[in-house]
Amino acid sequence: MAEPLVPHVSDALVVLDFFGIAVFAVSGALLAAERRLDLVTFVFFAAVTGVGGGTLRDLLIGAPVFWVRTNATLLICIGAALAVWTFSTRRISAQALDWFDAAGLAAYSTYGSAKAIAFGVAPVPAFAMGVLTACFGGIVRDVLAGEPSILMKRELYVTCAALAAGLFVGLTLIGVPTWPAAAFSAAAGFAMRAGAIVFGWTLPTYRH
Repeated sequence: MAEPLVPHVSDALVVLDFFGIAVFAVSGALLAAERRLDLVTFVFFAAVTGVGGGTLRDLLIGAPVFWVRTNATLLICIGAALAVWTFSTRRISAQALDWFDAAGLAAYSTYGSAKAIAFGVAPVPAFAMGVLTACFGGIVRDVLAGEPSILMKRELYVTCAALAAGLFVGLTLIGVPTWPAAAFSAAAGFAMRAGAIVFGWTLPTYRH
C-alpha cells in the first residue's frame, strides 16, 4: 500500500524552521546555564524548547512529527546545548535569553502558520498554529525550570507571535510570494518583541 503524500513546505521556509529550532534550543540551554545545571540537562532543556511547539503543532494538524524521522533536528539541539555550555557566562546568559527567545518566536510563528497552510489548514486555524508553535516550547521550558511563565508578564509576547503569524497568513491570502511574506512577517514579529524587551511595551490590562 502506497504511503499518503505529505505536503511540501518551501525549502526556504525549512531554513526558517531550522533557525527557529536552533535559537529556541539556545534559549533553553541558556536557562539551564542560569540554573547552573549539568550537561545532560542542558541538552534536555535545549531539545524540549526547540521541538516543543512544533511537536504539538504537527500532532494537531495531522502531520508526521517533524523530528522523529531525521537526525538533524536533535543534532541542532545538542549542538546548541554544547555551544552554550562551552561559551556562555552567567552575564551573557542573562542578557541573551530574551533575545534568542525573541528570534525563535518570530521565526517559529511564521513557519508554524506556513506549515499548517501547506497541510490544508484553514487560515484562522493556521494563524493559531503559528502562535502555538512559537509559544509552547518556551512555556514548557519555563514551567520545567520553575520560572514564572512569560505569559504572566505584562510585556508583549504572545502578541508578537500573533502579529507574525497573522501577517504571514494575510499576505499569503492576498497572493504575496511565500518567502517575502515570511521574511516580512518574521521581521515584524521580532521588531515588536524587541520593543517589548527594550522599552517595556505592553497592552492595556483588564480593569474591573
